[in-house]
Amino acid sequence: MAKQGLQYVVLGVVLDLVGAAVTVGGIVGHRIEALAAGISLLVFASAYTAFCVYFFRDPERALPTDAKKIYSPGDGRVMSVAREGPGDVVTLRIFLSVFDVHIQRAPCAGTVEKVTHVAGSFAAAMKEQAKGNERCVMTIVPEGGRERLVVEQIAGLIARRIECWPQAGAKLKAGERYGIIHFGSQAAVHFPAGSRCTVAPGDRVAGGLTEIGEWTG
Repeated sequence: MAKQGLQYVVLGVVLDLVGAAVTVGGIVGHRIEALAAGISLLVFASAYTAFCVYFFRDPERALPTDAKKIYSPGDGRVMSVAREGPGDVVTLRIFLSVFDVHIQRAPCAGTVEKVTHVAGSFAAAMKEQAKGNERCVMTIVPEGGRERLVVEQIAGLIARRIECWPQAGAKLKAGERYGIIHFGSQAAVHFPAGSRCTVAPGDRVAGGLTEIGEWTG
């Protein structure tokens, strides 16, 4: 499990203990209301704790080795592949539901040029309006003298915390962990000239495992 989930798991355990104490108090004091409240809290806290352990799972994955490929930055389903602005840059958007692994992985090997936090809204991550959500934008200078590749971690309706760990100048390997978004969210990859996207809307992808593009130059 990712260490970022420990705070949520600890909260769940504390609520479990409180629920147990209230339940015991209700039994000892023969108070039906307290017993019912304690059992309800126990059920809720146990379900919450189990979900957090599941959500913050962080599976080990072998790093990809094909330098000609671009890999998915996260687990989820492809929402769209389109030109969203002027020029030839193609943007791939991936929706990460609360049931997907939320660790982000570098789509290619290279050097981090800059990391920028952009303030924004908190629309549901599967909506068109999520393009304007709060996000963290990382620019990577790929190995081999290729054009810069930009990847985004995008907050959602529930997700309000984004972590991007590398700083400018950091070296990344393809498939290496570089951040996490807490709860449902979206990830985007902007394909520069000299590359092309190889997935389509509706495809399932896995971070650091699924090829989403390739370098053509």
